[in-house]
Amino acid sequence: MTQDELKAMVGQAALDHVVAGEIVGVGTGSTVNKFIDALAGMKDRIQGAVSSSEASTARLVALGIPVFDCNDVGEIAVYIDGADEIDHQGYMIKGGGAALTREKIVAAQSRRFVCIADESKLVHRLGDFPLPVEVIPMAARRIARQFAEFGAEATLRLKDGQPLVTDNGQHILDVRGLGIADPLAFESAVNQWPGVVTVGVFAHQKAQTCLLGTPDGVRTLKFD
Repeated sequence: MTQDELKAMVGQAALDHVVAGEIVGVGTGSTVNKFIDALAGMKDRIQGAVSSSEASTARLVALGIPVFDCNDVGEIAVYIDGADEIDHQGYMIKGGGAALTREKIVAAQSRRFVCIADESKLVHRLGDFPLPVEVIPMAARRIARQFAEFGAEATLRLKDGQPLVTDNGQHILDVRGLGIADPLAFESAVNQWPGVVTVGVFAHQKAQTCLLGTPDGVRTLKFD
């Protein structure tokens, strides 16, 4: 089974976690795109969606699914999103698609976080995937030096030879060489560094459920 097929399988399985009659939080990325496509088949049974990126918003609107601003809705029943890594406690690294800040905002507004991923994303310890950190541009070099003090290397993410600009108008550092033994403490600490907008560790906004695509079908993981 190809990775694309695994993504489509968990995207379809996520429909079982969508609450009829409510607004669903929708993340960003290739796996979430499969979920959005599947969600179009039940768009008449939900109020609409809150989206974590301009790209997801465009896909939702193209499929006729109403998209609401976070400020115009209350608590969201469930947030469906992917992960670059997820461990056995439901802690994640996210931000490979450059939408980590908005993803964390929607996750914080949601009662439940359902992660959809293929089995290659399940890890015992976070940190092999380069950690995305959204930063205010004027602080990028100083924050990179702070990571260097941990023995890690932070590089500015580029697009077409220029610094990538997020939907929020900021830049992203990708940090390599980390082994994150305590995701909660790490997230809290880095978020306090001046100039950090969001660190891509999702520990305070962890997943309660992970739908993991495997060649044998969808494996459901539940976390305390």
